[in-house]
Amino acid sequence: MFRRALVPIAALGLVAALAAPAHAGSDSIPGTAGAGTVTGVAEPSRPAFYDPPATIPGTPGTIIRSEPATQWLDPLGFSNLTMSSTRVMYASKNRVGRPIAVTGTIFEPKAPWIGLSSRPLISFAPGTMGIADKCAPSRQLAESFTMYEILFMQGLLTRGYAVALTDYQGLGTPGTHTYMQRVAQGQAVLDIARAALKRSGTSLRSTTPVGFYGYSQGGGAAAAAAELAGSYAPELRVRGTVAGAVPADLGAVAKNLEGSFYAEFLNFALLGLAADNGIDMSGYLNEAGKQVARATEGHCVFDLAAGAFQNSSRLTLDGRKVPAYLGEAPFKGILAANRIGNLKPNAPVLVSQSLLDDVIPYAVGKQLAKAWCGKGTNVRFSTNVGPTHIGGAFPSSAESYAFFEARFAGLPQISNCWTIW
Repeated sequence: MFRRALVPIAALGLVAALAAPAHAGSDSIPGTAGAGTVTGVAEPSRPAFYDPPATIPGTPGTIIRSEPATQWLDPLGFSNLTMSSTRVMYASKNRVGRPIAVTGTIFEPKAPWIGLSSRPLISFAPGTMGIADKCAPSRQLAESFTMYEILFMQGLLTRGYAVALTDYQGLGTPGTHTYMQRVAQGQAVLDIARAALKRSGTSLRSTTPVGFYGYSQGGGAAAAAAELAGSYAPELRVRGTVAGAVPADLGAVAKNLEGSFYAEFLNFALLGLAADNGIDMSGYLNEAGKQVARATEGHCVFDLAAGAFQNSSRLTLDGRKVPAYLGEAPFKGILAANRIGNLKPNAPVLVSQSLLDDVIPYAVGKQLAKAWCGKGTNVRFSTNVGPTHIGGAFPSSAESYAFFEARFAGLPQISNCWTIW
């Protein structure tokens, strides 16, 4: 018997995928009405706001519904004196272009904007929150104090920027969250920016300068948005992107996560990619792995201890560890399709990476910067020594303020591509 704490890592991801066709079905798309989870586990009932309509608009960025957003840390609504907070459900698209509903929250300061441009908008890509619907950033803001990135968002809001925070595909809405799916995450970031510009009563305009910010999962989503913006949302006036601890090479990250304290991140990724690709993994996992996958459907980032230091070979039928499967079909092709760095962003990028990151290897961040430099991107690669993956988030956020102020003022970024070897 395996204790629950010993089962998570591979099982989560591998197992999650395992029941995809049998339970979710190849046409069960996260973010659409009635979508099932990849493991077949029934999701807890959700607030009615998060249930998508039967028909989703085909125009990305269309607001399906909205309502005032409440915050658990501000039950009396004092923040409403200085900014508007709106929860939205908006139209986006999944990896293959099918319409999906995504939720999120849009914040806009009420004080008049004083600057050279119209009020800027930051499309904020959240870091790892988990897989369960209760982990959605918009729900955490309203139901608990666990939305840890509010600290980083506040720094942007105090500078007068509007901030649009996506929940991503399947996080809050029906179906398994497609964690680490490059295209879906990037499009969710782009489409909530579109939604923010269309919101009734907003001071934002079509000429609003836009920036993308994210760290960890959010770094990957922001980086993906930067790569996709020119083709998917060319009307957005993108001025720059800050991407920290970007999981640009999922294969390299998976090897680093195996057996580590953060092993559940690997479980989340396998679960999410399986949901997106409809993988049936029943021929890979043993019963312990299947149990973990089902349990993981209800996990948030604060459940990391459940998968800490897991040896994933104990979860597979043939006794191999999860990373061993990633060099074979179908996983090899999926990882290649989700690699970031193959497309050129259409605006300057600041890539931030800690030398001491224990989740995203330093070499992964550096290689992303080199890849973009090779395509002629204006890149500034910033190395910091923030202790561990968590510590690296603080210098990444701090650097973003000067970066965005300069970009929104129309100042050029001085690339340091020549220093990256």
